[in-house]
Amino acid sequence: MTGFAVALLLVVASVVILRWRRPAWYWMTFGVTFAALRVLVRYGSVMDACGLTVPPSRWRLTFARMTNRAVPDSRAPRIMRIRPTRTGLVLRLKLRPGQDAFDVAASTDRLRHSFAMYGVTSRELRSGVVELRMTGYDVLKRVQMPAKIDRAPMRIPVALREDGAVHYRDYRTVPHSLTLGATESGKSVHQRNLIAELAAQDVALVGIDCKQGVELFPLARRFSALADNPDTAADLLDALVGYMADVYQVIRAQQRITADIPDAEIAADIWDLPDGLRPVPVVVLIDEVAELALFANTAEKKRRERIITALVRLVQLGRAAGIYLEICGQRFGYELGDGITMLRAQLTGRTAHRVNDEGSAKMAFGDIAPDAVLAAIQIPTETPGVAIAGDSTGRWARIRAPHTSLRKAVNICNRYADRTPDLRELAPFRPALASPVPSKPLHAPVPAAVELPDVA
Repeated sequence: MTGFAVALLLVVASVVILRWRRPAWYWMTFGVTFAALRVLVRYGSVMDACGLTVPPSRWRLTFARMTNRAVPDSRAPRIMRIRPTRTGLVLRLKLRPGQDAFDVAASTDRLRHSFAMYGVTSRELRSGVVELRMTGYDVLKRVQMPAKIDRAPMRIPVALREDGAVHYRDYRTVPHSLTLGATESGKSVHQRNLIAELAAQDVALVGIDCKQGVELFPLARRFSALADNPDTAADLLDALVGYMADVYQVIRAQQRITADIPDAEIAADIWDLPDGLRPVPVVVLIDEVAELALFANTAEKKRRERIITALVRLVQLGRAAGIYLEICGQRFGYELGDGITMLRAQLTGRTAHRVNDEGSAKMAFGDIAPDAVLAAIQIPTETPGVAIAGDSTGRWARIRAPHTSLRKAVNICNRYADRTPDLRELAPFRPALASPVPSKPLHAPVPAAVELPDVA
């Protein structure tokens, strides 16, 4: 075997190993070039096979007959731009007259096979312009967030989408959200990512963790208020409703409705107030919401009514006062009682990890994106963290949050503990930060075996 053949064999072997072990590196070195050439060479025939071409116009046919030329071929959407990314390719297409963006969206699976890409998604940018985002490998198998992320106040990155784009949680656009997920589905990691990103911002965190605080209390240094049982949660929610009323009084006092004030400067929420007068925004994180809705006797039923009423008031009125809710749970259905459907109707953002029943998926997406229900119940067990995210517009995407350990989240919260605001209305619920003390063992230690002398 010649030296050239050996070198060629080594290069091929290196490429195969690189594609298997480091798909992102393979894509940036070899894959993006091969994929771009493949798309450009096959583009016309693939579009024709997928039914994404239009016949020639009448004036072209007339011109061909007048000049005795051949009948012109059908035309595919024009490629306006092809742009490589760290995870795939982005094609911007200009549709021909008579074509519709829905036709392109319905053909994404055939385009994926024809162009030999891992995934293809479509979205309409404006009238007649469609963007195809193609991924060259499974970006959700090993989540790596990009180095440059567009962060903004109350807009945080929490996961990676299957098309390679960053999934953001924008509280000013989507004020309230519902997150569902079975045990070991990755719901807790998703919540930790939210807290870790919010910890660095000027925001008050309020937590309700009815699992005796095992999820949220380790992060207590960054929380302005915490509750670890339904009774305390009821009082905390009532205090938040009172705080919301006080914020509205501040807004009313600063509305500045006069003839010489432009419409854009009239205050209608906290973001229209001057920086010196703007109250701090509040994000309420509720873990295991079902524990707040269950009751076993009359006293617990009255407590439940207080809680549900306060939650409905907060989701209906809290946005303008800068109060945003993140409601999490394993199960969220009609059987939780009155007010649950009304509560769900106000939760614009929906995220569903792997769920144990179709009812929970329908409760999450049945009223906004019925086709996302099937995607949610098909999430495999061996891929924790994978979720379906949607909103009231009907759009949805498959996402996966990067793994954040509890220790990493604790370190981040401790680093930004000085940003924790003190709210007078929530002072009784501020977690006590005592120094840890050694805990007693749950069971008495078993004494060591003692050898007894032989008895004659």
